[in-house]
Amino acid sequence: MRIWAKEFRDNHMLCDTVIEDTDQDTRTHKVFRALEEVCHQFDLGQPIWLDKNITEFKRHAKTRFDQDSFMETVNFDYLEFQVIEED
Repeated sequence: MRIWAKEFRDNHMLCDTVIEDTDQDTRTHKVFRALEEVCHQFDLGQPIWLDKNITEFKRHAKTRFDQDSFMETVNFDYLEFQVIEED
């Protein structure tokens, strides 16, 4: 599985990373591990999965975490989190 994460502010991408997970684990575990790694690389606290994030991710394999999903203030408009390749 490969996941692409990008930070955006004013419709400009600030930074991005691709996380690859080849473990034989469930999709859910891979997604949570990838999000944890993204937050570590971008020096962010873990976002909260709100109902809208869960719905978007189930439907499109993509979601955006905005300020409402983070406990601390972030210096971007949203973090886009997208599955780009599945096992």
